[in-house]
This record gives sequence, C-alpha cells and structure tokens, in this order.
Amino acid sequence: MFAVRMATMVLALLSTGLVAGVFFAYAISVMPALARTSDRTLIEVMQKVNIVIINPWFMFAFMGTVGFTALAAALHLGGDHRTTLIWIGIALALSVIAFAVTAALNVPLNEALDAAGDPAAIADTAAVRADYESAWVRWNIARTVLTTASFLVLCGAMFVAGVQHGKSADAAAGLDVSQPSGQVYAQHGGPVAGQQFSQQSAAPVAGAPYRSQHRGR
Repeated sequence: MFAVRMATMVLALLSTGLVAGVFFAYAISVMPALARTSDRTLIEVMQKVNIVIINPWFMFAFMGTVGFTALAAALHLGGDHRTTLIWIGIALALSVIAFAVTAALNVPLNEALDAAGDPAAIADTAAVRADYESAWVRWNIARTVLTTASFLVLCGAMFVAGVQHGKSADAAAGLDVSQPSGQVYAQHGGPVAGQQFSQQSAAPVAGAPYRSQHRGR
C-alpha cells in the first residue's frame, strides 16, 4: 500500500511541476516577448496558442494537479498518516485555487480574444489587446505562484511520508527509534561499547604459557 500511495504522490508532484513550468514559461518568456510586438501580432499568436494548448498532454497534467493530489489525499486518510495528509491537503487547496483562477479568469479572457475574430479584420486591435493582455498576465502570475507553491508543498509531503514510513518500519522491527542507535543495538544482542576490548584484555598475554611452564619446572 505504501508503494501505491507514493506512486500517486509522484503523479501529483509530476503533473503539478509540469503545469507550474508551463505557467512559469508564459510569465518569464512568452508574454514579455509578445509585449514587444504589435497589437495584431499579440492577438494572432495568442489565438493560435489557445488552440494548440488544448491537447491531451497538457490536459492530462492540468487535470492531474487536482485529480492526482485529491487521490493521494484519499489514500492517506487515517490516523497513521495524519501529518502527511495535512501537507497534501494544503497542496490540494493551492491546486484547486490555481485551477479556479485558470477556469474563471484566464479561460474567459482567451475566449473573448478568440471571439474578436481575425486580427486582420479587427478595427481596433489596441482596444482588444488592452482588454486582454494586462489582466491575463496578472492572473497567469497568480496561478504560477499557486502551482509552484503546491509543488513545493508536495515535495514536503513526500519527505514526511518517507520519514513516517521509516519510523513505522523500525517500530515493526521492534526498534525503539527514540533511543540512540548504540543503545538500540545493545538491547538487541549487539556488543556494548568496550565489551569486545574487555574480552580481548582477558585473553592470555603472549608468552604467559611459557612462564607458567617454567615455574612448574
């Protein structure tokens, strides 16, 4: 079961990281580059991007930010995984907010841009750009921050899950993880520090048998 839980967390982490990377690329390269172009160029490029971006690869990752994270949370329900569940819950909340920002704010802006029609036939391209660009960039930055934060929290969740699994494995083996490793080793039949040295000290010193035999003569 641990392997299934970890596999789900890996999928959640991967999808969230990929989507955060896409949003980040828009924020630091695509939109700054388009900001230096003409109104018609920006409208034309973003209309085409809005069509191309709807593909199975992106949609799988985008839906996975919420779907896989929610599944990971469901698999960690229970008292033994409470700490990990808290981390995953925070990541899920961030992903849901980012999803909502995209669906409620970025997508309607994209649809309005597409509805403007052929850039060559738009009478006032400057007005169309003004209604689209600044608002889209602002909300893209917001969802970039949210998905990146979710990615980092999921990294923390995986670390916590690994630590908890290690403690559970030690407890199942009968080890007291609260004691120093040397004491635990000694409790389970291992030699105590100095014991081996003492045993070696009790061994006959080189030449002792010769002296005993000499006295006997």
